[in-house]
Amino acid sequence: MARFIDELKRSHTCGELRLSDVDAEVVLMGWVQRTRDRGGVIFVDLRDRDGLTQVTFDKSEDEAAFTIAGQLRSEYVIAVRGTVRDRGEQRNDKMPTGGIEVVGHEVEILNTAKTPVFPIQEEVNATEETRLAHRYLDLRRPILQRNLRMRAKAYHATRNVLAEHGFIEVETPYLVKYTPGGARNFLVPSRSPGNFYALAESPQLFKQLLMVAGYDRYFQIVRCFRDEDLRGDRQPEFTQIDIEMSFVNQDDVFSICEKLVFRLWKEVLGVDLSERYPDGTFPRLRFEDSMRLYGNDKPDRRFDLHHTDLTALTVEHAGGGIGMLEPLAAKFADGTYRVDLPEEIVKAMRVPADHPMSRKQVDELEAYVKTMGAKGLGRAKVGDDGAWTQSPFAKQVTDGFRLAVNEACGAQPGDLILLMFGDEQLVHTCMANLRLKLGKDLGLIPGFGSGDDWNLLWVVDPPLFERGEQKDTWVAAHHPFTRPHDACVDSITSDPGTVLCHRYDLVLNGVEIAGGSIRLHDSEVQAKVFSAIGLSEEEAKEKFSFLLEGLQHGAPPHGGIAFGFDRLAMLLTESESLRDVLAFPKTARGNDLMTGAPGPVDDRQLADLKIKTV
Repeated sequence: MARFIDELKRSHTCGELRLSDVDAEVVLMGWVQRTRDRGGVIFVDLRDRDGLTQVTFDKSEDEAAFTIAGQLRSEYVIAVRGTVRDRGEQRNDKMPTGGIEVVGHEVEILNTAKTPVFPIQEEVNATEETRLAHRYLDLRRPILQRNLRMRAKAYHATRNVLAEHGFIEVETPYLVKYTPGGARNFLVPSRSPGNFYALAESPQLFKQLLMVAGYDRYFQIVRCFRDEDLRGDRQPEFTQIDIEMSFVNQDDVFSICEKLVFRLWKEVLGVDLSERYPDGTFPRLRFEDSMRLYGNDKPDRRFDLHHTDLTALTVEHAGGGIGMLEPLAAKFADGTYRVDLPEEIVKAMRVPADHPMSRKQVDELEAYVKTMGAKGLGRAKVGDDGAWTQSPFAKQVTDGFRLAVNEACGAQPGDLILLMFGDEQLVHTCMANLRLKLGKDLGLIPGFGSGDDWNLLWVVDPPLFERGEQKDTWVAAHHPFTRPHDACVDSITSDPGTVLCHRYDLVLNGVEIAGGSIRLHDSEVQAKVFSAIGLSEEEAKEKFSFLLEGLQHGAPPHGGIAFGFDRLAMLLTESESLRDVLAFPKTARGNDLMTGAPGPVDDRQLADLKIKTV
């Protein structure tokens, strides 16, 4: 081994050689992808993280090297010295190195390998559990190598962009004081009996205190921890690009984020977003409009299918002859209807006639929404004269209501109208998911390379408060340090449901990739917010004492945002799961199948920490 490692250094990677290197003497090192014995000639595909190079061992040219090559097996680690030559008529245009091969003059086996439990190639049939248990093998696969290299590029670009704009990278603690509220924390025992750290779910409090400390512009690519149920786009430990700025408004934060996203797409993907967004900014959509049109606050606007809110129309037409809608209309019989008051709503969605659906397909859609708790899904096909056919409401609905619904939905003959009535949150959720399902099933969502690959927008102006578990209480929709709109300050205690705030989310293709807010920095408005959510001064101090104390020592106006870096990487690499962009991910149960974490500890360790088992 000393011959190659100490004397013959690697000259090139296995994805680097081209026709311009013909006749050069090179040294390659890597893993054997496969071997092919053709009698007097052995071909070896040698792999490293950059790609493959074909190495040829000819018995007539170098019998010693040929003999060793005959011993090679899949995943052996080897070093090769040889000469680059043109493959001539045998060129393989599908490989970057396909125009050349290396004629091996000297080869050494640096290490042998067991037969891998699955082949090291782009696609494998092994279960995810098998791949995670042998992650060190899975990570050799070219697709994961590409993903992690793209992720590394995104790291570098992020640091460069933010440094260019005056941001200072500051590390904040992982081990913090437990604070109630938000996601459940992981607890870490300390050496002080009965006292625990929590793993930080976010640097939120620390980055605000850095603004109080005068650091002006902070960022950090930081690990965060949340003990919550997992899914494809969630892990117990995750990475954020955390940003905070002083003396800024919402537009200032957006400007930095847009510059960052433009650079990431340019440097990681080679995509110039200015062709789609020539003024360098992303469009904005008010939260209220997002909920009304799409049923959620992270709409995928790569396709046009949208919702129509029929609640006011239903009230105006006293239920339109449809029995189940009449109780809602009766609530507002005195004309006091307000869009922010009803807990029940009526929504519709128009499926254009050029995407026809059979009765069986529509029945399947109804079964789908029932899995989310809906009681059913109304439907009506629009006839040539505007009449409703194939509808349970065809004989009930009044002509006036039917025509008004057709007009509101923009329905034309042959179109299908899908309707849902019920609890506002449930209807929004069901109709939002139904929209996405139809988008996929009907082929409405454009694929990559279509020119509409990357649809970015800001969702802005959400409510500061939302209803608590008891309907007569309010809670902070995000956190109680979000600044309300100046015009809404007087309504904080008198009419909390109408208060809008400077909170914002950046959405990409229906996925939230970043979220943040302008923070509250003045104590008077802060006290009103605490009062609205029923938080006493003593309770506020108990939960947020050090932040509140810090904010009283000359806090500047400030705001920030956090990008979900794992989700961002998942979208940049066009992956379907976070596990495809993480080196060592956990399963849906939070287990590491490779190391066996989490695992038990012995009684002595627990005794040292003064922890008693039940």
